[in-house]
Amino acid sequence: MRGLDYYNRTVFEWVTTSLGSQGTVCAGGRYDGLVEQLGGRPAPAVGFAMGLERLVLLVQAVNPEFKADPVVDIYLVASGAETQSAAMQLAERVRDALPAAKLMTNHGGGNFKKQFARADKWGARIALVLGESEVANGEVVVKDLRSGEQTTVTQDGVAAHLRTLLG
Repeated sequence: MRGLDYYNRTVFEWVTTSLGSQGTVCAGGRYDGLVEQLGGRPAPAVGFAMGLERLVLLVQAVNPEFKADPVVDIYLVASGAETQSAAMQLAERVRDALPAAKLMTNHGGGNFKKQFARADKWGARIALVLGESEVANGEVVVKDLRSGEQTTVTQDGVAAHLRTLLG
């Protein structure tokens, strides 16, 4: 497991051999001193991270009859670590305005090509593309993944534009 240096006492990792080299499904533990290490007041804590895509793949490997509903309405594609904060704010804005829409965000990195492949894998209808220039200009590219048409809109106007596209 990566990052063992800040864990104490309980540490765990769920690993499977059913997914090849990407076998870690979930990992975490207790880290009582982490907040203090980062300059805060002592606060005992526990946490974990789980790869949902890996979990779905594992369930499908164990039970081939399992059919996950991979369809999402909107997939948020963001380039680089510097856009992640803006991407999270945009995702929150869209979820607040369109609570019935299924929005998926990618926080695992990867270039645009890989992220668009994930959007396709999940059956997304629309991609919101956020790069450094879009963040700087307060814009977002809205791409209809079925027709290939794309439009640049302001981040303030994205919810209204999505309402029109989603019907």
